[in-house]
Amino acid sequence: MITAARVLYDIGWGILHYIIFYPPVYQFVIVPGLVVALVVVIFIIWFERKAAARVQMRYGPLEISPRTGGAPQLIADLVRYMMQEIIVPNAVDFMSYILAPNMSMILSLLPMVAVPMTSIPSYWPIPMSYSLLIAVALSTLSPIFVVMMSWASNSKFSVLGGLRESFIVVAYELIAVISLLSVVPLLHTFDLVTIVNYQFNGRWLGLLNPLALLDAFIAILMSTSGFPFEIPDSESELVAGPYTEYSGLLYGLNMGGAYIRRWAFSVLIALVFLGGWAPYRPGPGIVLGYLVPSLIVVVKAVIIMAIMSFLRAVYGRYRLDQALSLAWEVLIPMAIAAFGLSVFEAFIGVHP
Repeated sequence: MITAARVLYDIGWGILHYIIFYPPVYQFVIVPGLVVALVVVIFIIWFERKAAARVQMRYGPLEISPRTGGAPQLIADLVRYMMQEIIVPNAVDFMSYILAPNMSMILSLLPMVAVPMTSIPSYWPIPMSYSLLIAVALSTLSPIFVVMMSWASNSKFSVLGGLRESFIVVAYELIAVISLLSVVPLLHTFDLVTIVNYQFNGRWLGLLNPLALLDAFIAILMSTSGFPFEIPDSESELVAGPYTEYSGLLYGLNMGGAYIRRWAFSVLIALVFLGGWAPYRPGPGIVLGYLVPSLIVVVKAVIIMAIMSFLRAVYGRYRLDQALSLAWEVLIPMAIAAFGLSVFEAFIGVHP
């Protein structure tokens, strides 16, 4: 016998199932969005600690809980951030202070709604015609709220960190945008699916244009405050930069936001320069058609993030003037050269 409760349950589950598996929502929330991003961030933090501990002979992080690989330390940090009291100073602008970390986290994930994880159209979150341009544009939004945090905190350390963030963003976001878009003159398209399909048979654009790949890698490392470019929140100079007045879970959101933004950029690098889901060709069904190619992209992006995190162990922090000199005097000319290389390759007919 069919009851009213059963009917309501079926309707509710159907609506929920449709919402969860609606491609833009699914990609933002699950793969490669929030759920996968959090798993990757936990792994990368663990890897970062272990790599730095081994290279720099830090016996604490290296030897803690050897049977579990140090996993309890990650759990302890998570519990600490969740249970710690959120202290809001009297002098802050309350709405901006609370809103900025949450918006920064959301906008860090927003490029995921514009990237394809397969070549099958039914799994695309949006039409792919201008997907690269949309993803790159969305990736530049979250730093605005980092600057907003520094202003809202009403602290000299936060303001100085926000100023550093604005200097870095102006320089290195430009480099990242030019480098990622340098493939467009070669392939005559902003369609990420077309860009990935071109890279089958080993024709990775990172090999055809290594200047663009190197430039994008360095620019993303800098703009997401990765070592050796952790300049806006350098604890030896500015306590915690824009995040100085934050505590508890809000501080955890700020720290995690940089990793998640780096994750979004790493997915873009994997798609644009490292072949995306190539050499695998998606098949029928959700497993062969979506999950397998998504897994390949995720693995490539994790490797990129791991390489970025390893640099923490081998380089010291740049000064602000050194970082800006590197950007304006070296990397921006290199990005323009990478764009020119793509134009030249298109002219001589590298792309059939």
